[in-house]
Amino acid sequence: MSKRNLALFSATMVSVIYGLTFTIAKDVMPSYILPFGFILLRVTGAVLLFWAVSFLGPKEKILLADFPRIVAAAFFGVALNMLTFFKGLSLTSPISAAVIMVTTPIIVLILSSILMKEKMKKKKIIGIILGLVGTVFLIVFGKSIGYATHAELGNLLVFINAVSYGCYLILVKKLMDKYNAFTFVKWIYTFGFLMVLPFGWNEFQAIEWHDIPTNLYWKIGFVILFSTFFTYLLNLLSMRELKPTTVAVFIYLQPLFAAIIAVGLGKDELTWVKISAAILIFVGVYLVTHKNPAEIDS
Repeated sequence: MSKRNLALFSATMVSVIYGLTFTIAKDVMPSYILPFGFILLRVTGAVLLFWAVSFLGPKEKILLADFPRIVAAAFFGVALNMLTFFKGLSLTSPISAAVIMVTTPIIVLILSSILMKEKMKKKKIIGIILGLVGTVFLIVFGKSIGYATHAELGNLLVFINAVSYGCYLILVKKLMDKYNAFTFVKWIYTFGFLMVLPFGWNEFQAIEWHDIPTNLYWKIGFVILFSTFFTYLLNLLSMRELKPTTVAVFIYLQPLFAAIIAVGLGKDELTWVKISAAILIFVGVYLVTHKNPAEIDS
């Protein structure tokens, strides 16, 4: 297998893992672990793992002037991102959450045009409008079967998570250009841990470990080890050979895998609202990310 094919395989595996996460995490919360308690578990495990493997990267010292950006990245990429996602997922359905996450590339483009003064073509503006219409449509009308206790609020929180992640991608870009990822990711998760601790501590203490079925422990471990730690390492592997824009395209596979897994396990159902919203979002994303042959450089 060539390096490029290995990178493509790694990026695909990230989407598969995230697609599994929507349903696996839903099995654990809120029935056995409340969302914020689960986030504290996830971030704690990630902090320990990232510090444990940090020696694999080069020995670099982070400049004091870069720590404010790291703290901001921790807020948007760990604290706000994860807290709103897991809380939203606990209230909505796996498919709705996965579809809304596809708006992230659109959000990144909007934020880039505002913060980085990037010009947007008419085609991309139309794509943004279509994507946001689909997202609002899903947030307002995306009812689900029993697994969604408060779909409207849950969908809104997942959308806030997508916006937060978009902010994180822009903030972390300069760090990635300046340092090896192993140098700063452990600090991002350390500050993120301090931020989620006040929110997750009470729910973490409330966990009745003896009431959790044995088969759910591996699902908790999956979220900590695979959904957080390994996905980041696989993304690193894929970004060595692929451009960030190419890697980002693989986020569009998440709703497909999430839908196949959730419907296959009987944890969700497809409705005309979700299908219509997904079509609007995917068309919007296509218009935003599609390049003419003359524009393609990779």
